[in-house]
Amino acid sequence: MVTLYEGGAYLVHGTELIPDSGEALAVVESKTGVKTTKEEASKGTMAYGILRDHNTSGNMENLKIKFDKLTSHDITFVGILQTARASGLEKFPVPYVLTNCHNSLCAVGGTINEDDHVFGLSCAKKYGGIYVPPHQAVIHQFAREMLAAGGNMILGSDSHTRYGALGTMAVGEGGPEIVKQLLEQTYDIPMPGVVAIHLTGKPEKGVGPQDIALAIIGAVFKNGYVNNKVMEFVGEGIDNLSVDYRIGVDVMTTETTCLSSIWRTDNQVKEFYEIHGRSGDYKELNPAEVAYYDGVVEVDLSAIKPMIAMPFHPSNVYTIEELNNNLEDILRDVEKKALVSLDNNNIDFKLTDKVRDGKLYVEQGVIAGCAGGGYENICDAADILRGKTIGADEFSLSVYPASQPVFMELVKNGRIADLMATGATVRTAFCGPCFGAGDVPSNKGLSIRHSTRNFPNREGSKVTNGQIASVALMDARSIAATAANKGYLTAATDVDAEYTKPKYYFDKSIYDNRVFDGVGKADPDVEIKFGPNIVDWPEMHALTDDVLLKVVSMIHDPVTTTDELIPSGETSSYRSNPLGLAEFTLSRKDPAYVGKAKEVQKVEKARIAGTDIYAEDEKLKGIYDTIKERFDIVPENTEVGSVIFAVKPGDGSAREQAASCQRVLGGMANIAREYATKRYRSNLINWGMLPFVFDGELPFDKDDYIFVKDIKKAIETKNDTIKAYVVNQGMQEIELHLGNLTEDERDIILKGCLINYNKKN
Repeated sequence: MVTLYEGGAYLVHGTELIPDSGEALAVVESKTGVKTTKEEASKGTMAYGILRDHNTSGNMENLKIKFDKLTSHDITFVGILQTARASGLEKFPVPYVLTNCHNSLCAVGGTINEDDHVFGLSCAKKYGGIYVPPHQAVIHQFAREMLAAGGNMILGSDSHTRYGALGTMAVGEGGPEIVKQLLEQTYDIPMPGVVAIHLTGKPEKGVGPQDIALAIIGAVFKNGYVNNKVMEFVGEGIDNLSVDYRIGVDVMTTETTCLSSIWRTDNQVKEFYEIHGRSGDYKELNPAEVAYYDGVVEVDLSAIKPMIAMPFHPSNVYTIEELNNNLEDILRDVEKKALVSLDNNNIDFKLTDKVRDGKLYVEQGVIAGCAGGGYENICDAADILRGKTIGADEFSLSVYPASQPVFMELVKNGRIADLMATGATVRTAFCGPCFGAGDVPSNKGLSIRHSTRNFPNREGSKVTNGQIASVALMDARSIAATAANKGYLTAATDVDAEYTKPKYYFDKSIYDNRVFDGVGKADPDVEIKFGPNIVDWPEMHALTDDVLLKVVSMIHDPVTTTDELIPSGETSSYRSNPLGLAEFTLSRKDPAYVGKAKEVQKVEKARIAGTDIYAEDEKLKGIYDTIKERFDIVPENTEVGSVIFAVKPGDGSAREQAASCQRVLGGMANIAREYATKRYRSNLINWGMLPFVFDGELPFDKDDYIFVKDIKKAIETKNDTIKAYVVNQGMQEIELHLGNLTEDERDIILKGCLINYNKKN
């Protein structure tokens, strides 16, 4: 089904793989007549060519990328624009799209969601951007329809920024990286590895793109096979997939923790651009006659079965057949694994109680967002459900087309009527089901969703309030099959359906009538409209020579998601208010964190104000006395901040608030075994925080103080090994590491944050 190579491989003629070995180059030459080297063949990937064309450094080992287009949604664009404004923004240098697909509803906080939308429109007018009103499209569908172009690169402040199936290399990053592009700076990364995703065969009838995606995620997530690499889709199996199908696989590559993705393009992709009135944006992309890949994921599409990702991660995958055949055993195992994600909350999480007459019963189905809301997914679901009913019991089904053009075509061809006749409800384009702002299941309910993630609480429940619900990820076709079976888990391959595959007709007039396009028409006289919840970032200060860190939280989970660092769902409306949002930091993992961080921050505020720091923390004098026995330091000149430890933080969302909320509460650092994603580490750096890595037995615990001597000098001199001392443990010496930092990243940390860096420059 899915096989991983132990090493790299050469791809010849775009189809045949030759594993890297002592004889590989000779075999390559005999088959192609091309005499090459591994280094030269590495330049034959599609990814290399696109990165080369967008690199401004002149050095392909250390890239400085400028993107063609940018995109953000209404959870992220206010903070981005506020940061850019504080950093000297005058106009958008490239097309920048502001969509409104997350805070589309008045979920909490009265007018504040719509205030953000008004702010976004006024900024699009002032700086020359594109503004997509609420309910028109989810961010990634609009990008597919209107932004993607062959050979281009797009940067988005949402982790699922993936348009590789259309020949566009897209990257999802935290907001500060968007700010850098708006200020005509660059995205700086080492040249990433490139892994071939070699597709062969043809999917079985009823197997959908989510099934393929989950099979790949299950194979590569835990071992980090594609972590921070580019996934390059090649092989003759691509010919057997429609473009909509490819898009559905591609968007889920984010869940592998890869950096980006790119696919071979063909006449089907050309037709996609023609349908959308943008034939000039098509570009044929293929690897060179000989291309070298750092790894290979072999995917036999014909062997993929309908899949399900059980709570609480997209990599927790089983075939639906396997689950149904071993129901009690697998459910008990999932319950046991869930204890890791639900610690400290005393929640009685059960799935075994959903077994009815030997079958798994689910309470809810959702087909939505950038992954599930595509045209073909919904058409196939309608075909499965036509003439049936979802019943009048607990099970419900809701469907969210990904854009108004998709919705309108589904209305015209009757598929919406077919779905509604079954008892399903159909909603407008909205990302809420993916992050907990729509279709919240009942307490202890189980929802099956064709969406992007199934982390704890991402469906909207609040563990700290004694609630727990959960999500399993599935393809739209198997969700429809389950709905036709009135809530009993059913694979789409187990139902007899005729897939009609109606042709898609794109009507751009919807966007012409509603979307504001100000590209190239910036108007500096426009006044930005601020709602009362839109608040400037608090002042942050430059790094001092030495720092004193207090450990305020210890997280020992194998992986910590950004949802656990700063919750999605109920917090989203406060993301225009840095201090208001910060009150939710770690609320689902460590409710005491905010209070403890604020106690440390009081000391730092006193230090900056020149008042008595010991009055804020009576234990601090003893801490400094211990330090002074070894080092000659001046407490008044030593920055004091909080630090959290987590084993592997930052999996999942690109949201910068996972870092900025720590920062505005006085956070100065994270200490980790490793960082789950580049984007979370980048967020820490851009907010002036130290991304420490520590290896070995932990010598510190919560409430311990760690003194870091000469940290400023270490950063200035590019010293990766940092000596630090656990003060409470008799000044026990430990080694911390910062890893590879670019010159700009060092300067950002030294100056306190990206805003300060740009002010100084």
